[in-house]
Amino acid sequence: QVQLVESGGGSVQTGGTLRLSCAASGDTYCMAWFRQAPGKEREGVASINTQLGTTYYADPVKGRFTIAQDNAKNTVYLQMNSLRPEDTAMYYCAAEDYCGGSWNLAENYLYWGQGTQVTVST
Repeated sequence: QVQLVESGGGSVQTGGTLRLSCAASGDTYCMAWFRQAPGKEREGVASINTQLGTTYYADPVKGRFTIAQDNAKNTVYLQMNSLRPEDTAMYYCAAEDYCGGSWNLAENYLYWGQGTQVTVST
C-alpha cells in the first residue's frame, strides 16, 4: 500500500506560479496529477513514468506546466506557470505500480492523495 501526500497548493493571481509536490511512501512506476473543478469531472493534467522519465500533458497545460521527479525522495512535482482562472481546481496526485493504458484515465491509478486546492483569481 503506497501513501501519497500532496502539498504546495494555494491562491495566486492570473499569471502566477505554484509548485505542487507529491511524496510517495514507496516506489511507483507511474505517477500523475489530476484535477477536479466544482461540477466537472476529474481530468488528467500530467503524468510521468518514473523509470523512463517519459512525460505526458493535457493540451490545456502544455507549455505552462512541467512534471518532474526526484527519485531519491520518491517525490513528483508539478511546476505550474502562467496560471489561469480555469486552472482553479482541487489537484490530486495519483500513482500506479506499473504503466499501462491511457495515462489520463483515473481508473488506471490505484493510489490517490488527499488533494490540494489551487485557486487562481483575476
